[in-house]
Amino acid sequence: MNGMPSAAIVEVLPRAINVIITEDTLTVDLEDGRTISVPIGWYPRLAYGTPTERANFQISSAGHGIHWPDLDEDIGVEGLLLGKKSMESRTSFEKWLKQRS
Repeated sequence: MNGMPSAAIVEVLPRAINVIITEDTLTVDLEDGRTISVPIGWYPRLAYGTPTERANFQISSAGHGIHWPDLDEDIGVEGLLLGKKSMESRTSFEKWLKQRS
């Protein structure tokens, strides 16, 4: 991006305005009219969450991220646009999963 600072990139990112989660897909509608859909399996905490936990989310006030408090999961619009899967380590995820039991 021609050396553009990352702060400038955040300013031009479209904001999330709606989130839909099914058993296999995370779909985010953006203010610029685009819709991003990714497999829920990209985010193991969402995949293992209950429908009630998945439905309890908050779009950040700036609209650049989504937070699931019951699952301790945060997903950014920028990562979705770039096609980035969860970066959580297997060890961290297994520890989280064990705490849920």
